Amino acid sequence: MRLYFFPQHRLPFVASVCAALLLGILSFAAPPVSADLGKCALFPADSVFNTPIDTLPVDANSDAYINSIGANVGLHPDFGAGEWDGQPIGIPYNVVSKGQALSSVKFLYADESDAGPYPIPSNPKIEGGSDRHILIVQRKKCLLYELYATRKTKAGKWKAGSGAIWDLKSNALRPDTWTSADAAGLPILPLLARYDEVAAGEIKHALRFTAVQTRGAYIWPARHEASANADPNVPPLGQRFRLKADFDISGFSPQTQVILAALKKYGMFLADNGSDWFISGAPNEGWDNDTLNQELGQVKGSDFEAVDESGLMVDPDSGQAQ
Repeated sequence: MRLYFFPQHRLPFVASVCAALLLGILSFAAPPVSADLGKCALFPADSVFNTPIDTLPVDANSDAYINSIGANVGLHPDFGAGEWDGQPIGIPYNVVSKGQALSSVKFLYADESDAGPYPIPSNPKIEGGSDRHILIVQRKKCLLYELYATRKTKAGKWKAGSGAIWDLKSNALRPDTWTSADAAGLPILPLLARYDEVAAGEIKHALRFTAVQTRGAYIWPARHEASANADPNVPPLGQRFRLKADFDISGFSPQTQVILAALKKYGMFLADNGSDWFISGAPNEGWDNDTLNQELGQVKGSDFEAVDESGLMVDPDSGQAQ
C-alpha cells in the first residue's frame, strides 16, 4: 500500500476531495458477497437491482398506483420461519457445486425459456403452492438458475412452466418480451429478503412484491407483462416503489427496521400478480413471524410512493444503472 502525506494547510482541501470521492464510491458500493450463496455477488455493483433510489423523483402516477394496490392495505411478509400447509414459508434457494450433475427440463413456455440444462440437485428445495419455484446458485461459475412451476414426472424427468439462467457477473437482462421464472422477466433470488442480510444489519438491494392488479405493460428493467388490464391508473410490471423518507421506523423491532430501511433506500419492484403488498423472502428459522406480520401490517400503501427510475437506464437491454 502506498501512503501519501499532505502539509497541514492542505488537509481541509484534501478532506473535501476525499469526501467527494467517497460519495461517488458509495453510490455503487460493492454488493455483499455471501458465503451462503457460494461467495457469489448477486449482480455487479452498478446493477439497477443494487442501486439506491431514495433521491429519485416521484412518478407522476404515484397516487393512482398506490390507490390501485390499496392505500389502506398493509404490507405482508410472504416469508418466515417454520411451515405453512406443510411447506416452508417463502421462496427457498439451493446452492450447488460447479460439478453438479445437469438435468434437461421440458418447458411449457419453451420459446421464452433458456433451454439449459439445469444443475438441479437430487432433492431440491422447492417453493410450495402453485408457483413451485426452484432457485439454484452454482458456485465458482456464479450462475443463477430459476425455474417456475417445476415438477418431476414419474419417469424422473423435470418439467417446468419457464426457466431463466442469469450470469451474476453480468448486467444482461432477458430478451425483450421474454418472461423469466417471474411474470415481469426479472430475477427472483436477488430481490428476496434473506435472513442472513437482516442478521448482518442491512439489506443492500431492492426487494420484490406482488399486487392483485397489474397493467398489461412493463417498464425497464422488467421485460414482460402478464395482464390484459389497460387502465393507466394500474401500475405496470417493473414499477418501483419506495417507503417515504419521513416514515418513522425507530419504534419497530430490529428485523423490521432493517427491512423498512431497505424499502426507503432501495425500494421494491412490482414483479408478479399476487396478493397486494406481499413482499417476497426466503424461509429461515431466524425470522420472528408474529412480530414481522404485526409490524409490517402497520405499514400501509399510503406510506409508499412510486419512483421514476428511467433516468438510471444506460441501455434498455442492460440492467446497468448510471
